[in-house]
Formats: sequence, structure tokens, C-alpha cells
Amino acid sequence: MMDEIRAEADDQHLIARLAPGLALLTALSETGNITRAAERLGVPQPTVSRRLAALSEAIGAPLTQPAGRGVRLTRVGVILAGTAGRALATVDAGIRQAREELDPATGHVVLGFLHLLGRWLVPSLLRDFRAQYPGVRFTLVQGSRRHILGRLADGELDLALIAPLPVDDSTLTGSVLSEQELLLSVPRSHRLAARRRIRFEELAGEDFVTLEPGYGLRQITDALCAKAGFDPKIAFEGQESETVRGLVAAGLGVALLPRFGPAPPAGVAEIPLSPKVTRTIGLVWPSEEQFTPAVRSFRDHVLTTQRATGTAPQATRHRARTEPAGA
Repeated sequence: MMDEIRAEADDQHLIARLAPGLALLTALSETGNITRAAERLGVPQPTVSRRLAALSEAIGAPLTQPAGRGVRLTRVGVILAGTAGRALATVDAGIRQAREELDPATGHVVLGFLHLLGRWLVPSLLRDFRAQYPGVRFTLVQGSRRHILGRLADGELDLALIAPLPVDDSTLTGSVLSEQELLLSVPRSHRLAARRRIRFEELAGEDFVTLEPGYGLRQITDALCAKAGFDPKIAFEGQESETVRGLVAAGLGVALLPRFGPAPPAGVAEIPLSPKVTRTIGLVWPSEEQFTPAVRSFRDHVLTTQRATGTAPQATRHRARTEPAGA
């Protein structure tokens, strides 16, 4: 075991000595000439000769041998040059990625959002932003509110669109983008379907179709039931609001959902609640932000867009109250 550890340490030491010469080996492999290799690297020829001698000493074997007026790599040199070429290609790709990250016109944004927001809000924001910055790439991550906030905390996301906004968390900063009314969705044949308004207390004993724990709508539904003095009778749990809406249309229960559109879908009646129930939709990011220009540009685009549509975002660190477990 100790011999393996020593061998690994020796290899790491050798790598550290060889790494600065990788570009030299690649240049010699491609040119077969020390002078042309020096010109490619932008260094004097004597410098190339000294580096080559130092590399040969470090590896313990010659890396080149004379070939006419030039040089050619020995078998050991060929092996190292091949490895060097692959390593430099990887480094080159990394440099290009880093350069793109620093350019707001060609960078990369990792955006997390709730499934429901992918139906209308996210496509609209991306369309308008890409019209101005067509070279920016996006990685889109969908999931529950808990899942999205977890990945944001782990540094896997740059920004997140969620509802409701987190509270009592000084590590996150966010802006309210809009208030969205939530309605009771019931089957068209349900006894309450013709009601103009309904109090949540009247739903005790109803079969509920909800999202799974960890979703914002589930959190709100559970909180409203608790405030009304009853435990919800859960008939079905799902992961997407459209699936929940479809189960309601099939007559399998009632659900708390945002308005579907100008008119409810087939088989569903939407009833406003009394008092009115809303949820905040917001953009969230780490308080200790270290944005690349592309991420900052998209963040600012989202906030500016909401101002233009009449919703003034209010940036704040959220410390107001403690949310229920499972939010």
C-alpha cells in the first residue's frame, strides 16, 4: 500500500514537471524542427533546447533524436506528445468555454423553474431575451420547489423561478415578479361547479387531487386546509399541474390550481375562493452572487421585463417567517 502511495506521489511530481512542456512536445511532433517549434511557441530557440533537455532529464530518457536537418520524437516522446495533444485540446475547449462565460453575448445560463411556469412564463422570457442575445445558451432544469431550491443552494443553478418565494433564508435574494390568483378546480359535474365563490371551510370531506409534498401548490393547499380546520383527504398526488387538472376533469377530486386561461379546459369548472387566494411568483438567486455577464444580463432582463409589464419587482433578502416543513 505504501509503495502504491509513493508511486502515485512520484507520478504527480513528474506531471508537475512535465506539464509546462506539453505545448513544446506537441509543437515538435507537428513541425519536426526545433526552430519552427520555437517560432510557433513565440520563444527563442535556445529556450526550446533547454526545456527539451529538462523534459528528457525529468522523464529519464531522450524525447527526440536527429532526423536529417530536423528532429523526430523517440517512442517515449511520441507517447507523451500524443497525451499532450489530447490534454491541450481539453484545455483549449475549457478556455473557449471560460471566454464565452465572460461574454454576455455568448455565455451560458442555468435556469431552474417549476413545471407550471414552463407553460407560459419561461418561454416568454427566453424568447424576448434571445432576440437580443441569440448566442447565449440555456440549460433548463424543471422540478418541485424543494428540488429547485436545493439545487440552487448547491450551486447547480444560476437563477430560479419559483412560487412562493422563500422566506427566513439570508442566503437567498429574490424579486417578486407577479401575484397569481389560485382557484378551486372541480369537475364540471360537481355539486359546487355552479358556485360564484366558495370558502375553503366548505371543502372538508372533499377528495383532493394535489401535487406531491415539496411543491409550492401542495404547501399552500395544506396550509389552507389547516387554517380551515381540517386535514385534506388526498385521493391522488402528482408531479405536474396539468396531470392534476386532468384528474379533476375525470371527476376524481378537486384541486387548488392557477387559472388555466381565458376559459377552463373541458370538464373543469374554476371557482374563485373567498377570501381571495394568491401566490407570489419570483426570481431567486444566491445572496453572495458571483454572476457571469450572461447570467447578470438575463437576471436584469427578467426584472426589467416585469417593470415594463407593470409589476415592479422588489428585491429583498427573505427573512420574514418560517415556512412549513416540506416547502
